[in-house]
Amino acid sequence: MEPYLGAWAIPGDLVYPDEDLDEAGERILHDLTNLDSITLHQSQTFGKPNRHPQGRVITCAYFALTQIDEVNAVASSWANEVKWMPVHEIGKLAFDHNQILNSTFDTLKNKLTNEPLCFDLLPEKFTLHELQQLYEYAFESELNKANFRKKIKHIPLISHDEKQTNVKHRPAKLFSFDHKRYIDLIKKGEYSFKM
Repeated sequence: MEPYLGAWAIPGDLVYPDEDLDEAGERILHDLTNLDSITLHQSQTFGKPNRHPQGRVITCAYFALTQIDEVNAVASSWANEVKWMPVHEIGKLAFDHNQILNSTFDTLKNKLTNEPLCFDLLPEKFTLHELQQLYEYAFESELNKANFRKKIKHIPLISHDEKQTNVKHRPAKLFSFDHKRYIDLIKKGEYSFKM
């Protein structure tokens, strides 16, 4: 709607009167992108007066961690188009959606330093360089390789007897996150994730 007609926006819609917020998030995601079975994480609530031209609107933001090559987002309902964009390259969005995006990305970065969410964004088997690149992208800073390796020493990783294939450089060793060991350590109170 004017004055944002034709502008990009974060997918969103109204919550039904008898609907739970989490259920609404899943429904709206499906209605506008045709995506199902995506785990949503609640971020922050936005409720400044006059943030929407039609009157008082309160937004409860959610984010999801997924690998875009494993999902097929398709515009549906009243959405005209769906597009994946690198978070650091997103321009002006409709309404206060840039504020919502930036705040939600800050929430994600905080979670990346305190929870093992990063492994939801990596392939099942990954290189330590890929893990480092993820953090460098999120925090927009180059990390020293040796210091980064020291920081991740405490993370329960499984070292595989496999290396990358089809690469133009020297193949790197593959690792995966040991989720079972992580849960066991948490239950015993012997571990807390910290980056």
